[in-house]
Amino acid sequence: MNTTELNQAFTAIFGAEADATFFSPGRINLIGEHTDYNGGHVFPAAITLGTYGAARKRDDKLMRFYSANFEDKGIIEVALDNLVFAKEDNWTNYPKGVVKFLQEAGHKIDSGFDLYVFGNIPNGSGLSSSASLELLMGIVAEELFGLKLERLDLVKIGKQTENEFIGVNSGIMDQFAIGMGADKKAIYLDTNTLEYDLVPLDLGDNVIVIMNTNKRRELADSKYNERRAECEKAVEELNVLLDIKTLGELDAQTFDEYSYLIKDENRIKRARHAIWENQRTLQARQALEAGELEQFGRLVNASHVSLEHDYEVTGLELDTLAHTAWEQEGVLGARMTGAGFGGCGIAIVAKDKVDAFTENVGKVYTEKIGYAPAFYIAEIAGGSRVLSRK
Repeated sequence: MNTTELNQAFTAIFGAEADATFFSPGRINLIGEHTDYNGGHVFPAAITLGTYGAARKRDDKLMRFYSANFEDKGIIEVALDNLVFAKEDNWTNYPKGVVKFLQEAGHKIDSGFDLYVFGNIPNGSGLSSSASLELLMGIVAEELFGLKLERLDLVKIGKQTENEFIGVNSGIMDQFAIGMGADKKAIYLDTNTLEYDLVPLDLGDNVIVIMNTNKRRELADSKYNERRAECEKAVEELNVLLDIKTLGELDAQTFDEYSYLIKDENRIKRARHAIWENQRTLQARQALEAGELEQFGRLVNASHVSLEHDYEVTGLELDTLAHTAWEQEGVLGARMTGAGFGGCGIAIVAKDKVDAFTENVGKVYTEKIGYAPAFYIAEIAGGSRVLSRK
């Protein structure tokens, strides 16, 4: 969607010109899944699918929201002094939460605004449409109200919204990748210290294909919080003899030696995934930087196996996509990405094999699952930004 189309859509809904237009990307995670809230490393990248916005400041205290993705909801109006979670306010709870926490952090948002939103991230796909929307609202507020914000503070406010306003006990990876993304680079992030490097993403003659199960994944209703609780309990049990805050602090050998302290088979499996996935992420960065793409692909495959058998967050749809992808010519690696339980997978595929790949994987998936998947080429993009000003 270009800025002219955005401005025209805004004017058609709100009857006035927008002050500015915006874009906030979605994200994929190359490897390092369910490690972010376990104090480990992640390796995400922002993508060209995302959330577009157009906004103008108002003279009163009314916030008016409209999403082209939820046209049936019409314009949703919320008073600036009523920033509480309300189920009937639907998708607007995300921007409402961001405004609330910006105000609580001491930033002056003293009037309402009109906000038009259009997203081309498939809803519930696991490509972080919610974090994309949170960061979009952050840069809208920054622009309209002249806020002086460090990007990392905005990233943290997005996470705070997810955790404290929406009620999903997620880590910081999604907001970080979306806020800090850069063209043709992945972000190697230590979620414990928030130290990060931008790593050139050179896949040679290969592209990243996003494979959408077309099965919606409702994160708040999924087993996400349950997995997190299992890992926290494992840390508690290990701390009978160790002194750690997160599983990310352990290497594989130390975990092996002390895993007997964990009293439940499932918790051993959950912890094993978090620790080994952290090691794989480190190795994946090294492989990518050394141009060892085949090893990188094998690590991507190993990540899916661990998510399937140890963390148990994949399910029939994601397993069908990954397992079928592994059998195709020209595939370096494939795995689920995101929280799991539906959503998307990624595959690293030779450019000249993409058509055959999507046809073959699509056919097997449709026969087995009963409906078709969708495929997109993931272009790696920059982070949340202003597109145009009046």
